Amino acid sequence: MQDYILSCCSTADLSAEHFSEKNIHYVCFHFSLDGEQYLDDLGHSIPFDDFYSAMARGAATMTSQVNTEEFVAYFTPFLEEGRDILHVCLSSGLTGVINSAYTAKDILQERFPQRRIYIVDSLGASSGYGLIMDTLAEKKAAGMDLDSLYTWLEDHKLEMHHWFFSTTLEYYIKGGRISKTAGFFGTLLGVCPLLNMDNNGKLIPRKKVRGKKRVITEIVDRMAEHAQGGLSYGGKCYISNAGCYEDARAVADLVEGRFKNLNGSVEINHVGTTIGSHTGPGTVALFFWGDRRND
Repeated sequence: MQDYILSCCSTADLSAEHFSEKNIHYVCFHFSLDGEQYLDDLGHSIPFDDFYSAMARGAATMTSQVNTEEFVAYFTPFLEEGRDILHVCLSSGLTGVINSAYTAKDILQERFPQRRIYIVDSLGASSGYGLIMDTLAEKKAAGMDLDSLYTWLEDHKLEMHHWFFSTTLEYYIKGGRISKTAGFFGTLLGVCPLLNMDNNGKLIPRKKVRGKKRVITEIVDRMAEHAQGGLSYGGKCYISNAGCYEDARAVADLVEGRFKNLNGSVEINHVGTTIGSHTGPGTVALFFWGDRRND
């Protein structure tokens, strides 16, 4: 059997225990909180609750991606061990990190011409990206070889659905995604924007929903509309949350109540510090395998 490793960025937003259990390797993005630098290391350097509490108090955040030198240092030990690499990157619709990974690949292929390094754009983010990695790990454990797994991923990655809502417009205003005027009236009306990820891996606003209860119902309705098999969906479902576990739990309860054939309970994770630096607290994201994203 071919010896290869599965790899991703920390922005796949699974727990360290989950990555370890599935033998998935990861490399960390970076963020700063009020000027202090941290690794986006799955809540180790700073607990997620502390991070989102600081943001809610007005702390400033910035993020930076993995650079070429870091990728070279990260990939090299695997190649020295004689192992090939399948590395899946955070969506190119959100970051240019894949360019750094490709440059590192070019450098390392000259040093290790006998090794294979596959770099793939997930066109995904957070625990949807994580659910892709979990699925790859299961297929690898079942004996799928590197070339077949790479082909399967390219053929199926757009079947991973990402639906998001936010209970606050503050960070949409700060990020310039909506105007201050629109944000003021939206907040006044209790608007919770519903977004998803398109086939280019970009987050697209789809609907303005008034009220948290309505948006929770709406996001699960979208799963019923798009999931493979509809309400008979038999795959896994992941949720990530940015400091709003109770809202995520409400979504999970509704999913588990409507989808009776799920592969296990809904798994609730954290929106990591890189993605959370841009969404802010109050974001819930729902992920499942569905029909092919085509817009």
